[in-house]
Amino acid sequence: MRKKRNRFRTFTIWSAAALAGAVFLGCAVGPDFREPAAPEVAGYTSGPLPEKTASSPVKGGEEQRFVMSRDIPEKWWELFQSEPLDALIRQALQDSPTLAASRALLRQAQEYLIAGRGAYYPHVNATASIARQKESAAASGLPNADTGPFTLYNASVGVSYTLDVFGGARREIESLKSQVDYQSFLLEGAYLTITSNIVTTAVQEASVRAEIEATKEIVAIQEKQLAVVERRFELGAVSRTDVLAQKAQLAQTRATLPLLEKRLDQTRHQLSVLIGSFPGKPGLPEFDFTGLTLPRELPVSLPSSLVRQRPDIRAAEAVLHSASAQVGVATANLYPQFTLTGSYGSQALKSGDLFGANAAFWSLGAGLLQPVFRGGELTALRRAAIAGYDAAEAQYRQTVLLAFEEVADVLRALDADAKVLKAQAEAEAAARETLALAESQFRLGSVSYLDLLNAQRQYRLAKVALIQAQATRLADTAALFEALGGGWWNRDSADGTERKG
Repeated sequence: MRKKRNRFRTFTIWSAAALAGAVFLGCAVGPDFREPAAPEVAGYTSGPLPEKTASSPVKGGEEQRFVMSRDIPEKWWELFQSEPLDALIRQALQDSPTLAASRALLRQAQEYLIAGRGAYYPHVNATASIARQKESAAASGLPNADTGPFTLYNASVGVSYTLDVFGGARREIESLKSQVDYQSFLLEGAYLTITSNIVTTAVQEASVRAEIEATKEIVAIQEKQLAVVERRFELGAVSRTDVLAQKAQLAQTRATLPLLEKRLDQTRHQLSVLIGSFPGKPGLPEFDFTGLTLPRELPVSLPSSLVRQRPDIRAAEAVLHSASAQVGVATANLYPQFTLTGSYGSQALKSGDLFGANAAFWSLGAGLLQPVFRGGELTALRRAAIAGYDAAEAQYRQTVLLAFEEVADVLRALDADAKVLKAQAEAEAAARETLALAESQFRLGSVSYLDLLNAQRQYRLAKVALIQAQATRLADTAALFEALGGGWWNRDSADGTERKG
């Protein structure tokens, strides 16, 4: 009897194992996703780019060359040759809450994927229970039978496995994998946004500092001129109106300093937050134009490579992939579902008899679920999934168009920036020379005070315009690296995730 019971248990265990390991290789219904083809365009702009930009004899006025097909370096911001800037970016990559949130969302998507892969395996559950109960005599069919209370002990193992005949589970896992890709590319986009924002904010700080210094220089010039006008007024060479006009001009110039200082403080506050630090915390470096070098060579990716490099395009592609997989899931739900089940266990009235010869029970089973009538629910869900795919495809195409527009705009802007900077450098030099000549002629009485006042205004406007042109050129250079994807594919994973080039 014992040998027979052991053989039965062995048979039951192997039967459950066979059910648990069964894999039914069927086709996965629904569309098989393919990466969208790169746009067939020869270039980003309607006309060819110049071999090099214009140059001017000022800081940041060096010529730049567009180098086609050159790869973007991993740490493109190092091309600005500023160690304080590099240090800030390193701190931001470590401490930024935005990046921390993106990393956490990526880990969440990865865990959802791991959980979803559980559909590939049998579900095994062990149960144990003890119950004190009393049956009704009428339920046994013997109204006069003695049905006193009793204790029932139960221990069992149940196995169930749903055969993925039509690939619904595989499509669902494919969708979850696409969500991991989506979060991965959102993280890359966050990296790119943080680094480019830090560079442009540092450039903005340098610009505001230069405007403050230029304003202070102009204030000093106007103070000297005020002294000259006042002396000439004492000599009767000019009227009281000229003195008041010079004072008003000086006051207006001084009034711009608090506004510039406010902008500087706000810029530094923004820089602190970008690196994950509180505003006002000591240790934040200061930036000016002397500490920033304009990159001389500008790598320009091929248009066919842009769709594989831009994180936003890759994220839109992942959304499209997920939508495609969901069409497969909705399609598989129209077909039958096959389930295998098995269980083995013991029941006894005494705990000591729980594993006795007469306590064992087992079951094997197979089930089929075929939707027959659901009021059009399943077909409507499939049509909704197809509509979702169509929407994702349109959004992907729009993302690609906007990306190409951004690159084209930046390329043309860089060419124009160089020309503007050259013109502004010439205008500033002419205004400075005009002011010096007006000052000397005014002291000799050769020109009127209005001529001097006009020369001061022109110099101030030309100086500020030159500073803004220098800042714009630096900022647009950073914008080019951002528009081309930022070189993330050349970086080793900092968070353990696979970089999908």
